[in-house]
Amino acid sequence: MTQRQRVCILGSTGSVGGNTLDVLSRHRDRYEVFALSAMSRIDELFEQCVTWRPRYAVVPEAAAAQRLRGRLLQHDLRVEVLDGAQALSHVAAHPDVDVVMAAIVGAAGLAPCLAAARAGKRLLLANKEALVVGGALFMRAVEEGGALLLPIDSEHSAIFQCLPEDRAAWHERIDHIVLTASGGPFRTRDPATLASVTPDEACAHPNWVMGRKISVDSATMMNKALEVIEARWLFDLPPEQIRVLIHPQSIIHSMVVCRDASVLAQLGTPDMRVPIAYGLSFPQRIESGAAQLDWLALSQLSFEPADARRFPGLQLAWAALRGAAGSTAVLNAANEEAVAAFLDGTIGFDAIHRVNAATLDALVPEPGRSDSVDALFELDRESRELARGFVRTCTR
Repeated sequence: MTQRQRVCILGSTGSVGGNTLDVLSRHRDRYEVFALSAMSRIDELFEQCVTWRPRYAVVPEAAAAQRLRGRLLQHDLRVEVLDGAQALSHVAAHPDVDVVMAAIVGAAGLAPCLAAARAGKRLLLANKEALVVGGALFMRAVEEGGALLLPIDSEHSAIFQCLPEDRAAWHERIDHIVLTASGGPFRTRDPATLASVTPDEACAHPNWVMGRKISVDSATMMNKALEVIEARWLFDLPPEQIRVLIHPQSIIHSMVVCRDASVLAQLGTPDMRVPIAYGLSFPQRIESGAAQLDWLALSQLSFEPADARRFPGLQLAWAALRGAAGSTAVLNAANEEAVAAFLDGTIGFDAIHRVNAATLDALVPEPGRSDSVDALFELDRESRELARGFVRTCTR
């Protein structure tokens, strides 16, 4: 019998983490859970520990770790509980780990992603910020560590599935790639009314079930801006070879337009378990649990350009990629601060873009600001401080 693959899930209580556990539950003969981590949903993490009995559970703070240890001991569960940012990197790079699912949202996921890359893991990347913030540094770690990097965002997984396994052939084949976007909940809404959007409205995605931060990013199309940046690094493409098209049905997850004008696309139901299962089993295929497409029930597949008035943030991707090295990290930090301010009611929905654009304009990174993790974290800190200042000017 083949030894089961040991999986570390960073961000196990989020939507991607939960979907990963769902896929794993269908293949217990192939996989076992080695480590789980959570930011704030400690009760849910406890329940996952009861079900999966990992070797490690990681939480942010010592107090939460102590509470979790107590509950686990009451149930006679021998799970070692660790706390702090360094613990995430420890479990991600652990020599007994085969697969790392990187599903932590935000720049906080960069360090453990780098640790997994340097340790040569099969790295399933759902944390797009690792590439948006780290870029060249992260890809260099992947190459030097010999890691197998597999994208989990549905769009990037789709592109990856349309390309040959021989990466050297990618540039010879690609004319450009097209990232599809659903358009979110405000695709047809009058842009003049967006200032009054509530957090609940922004989080009501028509096709996907996601966390609140990612849902807001989808509503502003900043998620697609970040995905453009991610695609630039994943596929080593210049920005002008990356395009975005709105496809409301979310059936075509993205496309590769080849030099001979052929178009290769990956289609499927909008279910994150499909790219997760592909990442876990690549180059094989395993059951994901997702429903198969019912072709007869599909009335149409439609496409639209992205409205620059409704989605002004999308263009910030190309602006940041054209800017000084580190500009994409500035944009990501600003967006995290702006979305957090919107979700807590401090600023209006339309102010998210104003904060992002103002921060990107105001902070031009000097050379060397993206050459190391410490330099990136300092740039991230400086960008957040500047963004919070712009948030105060937009406070309702």
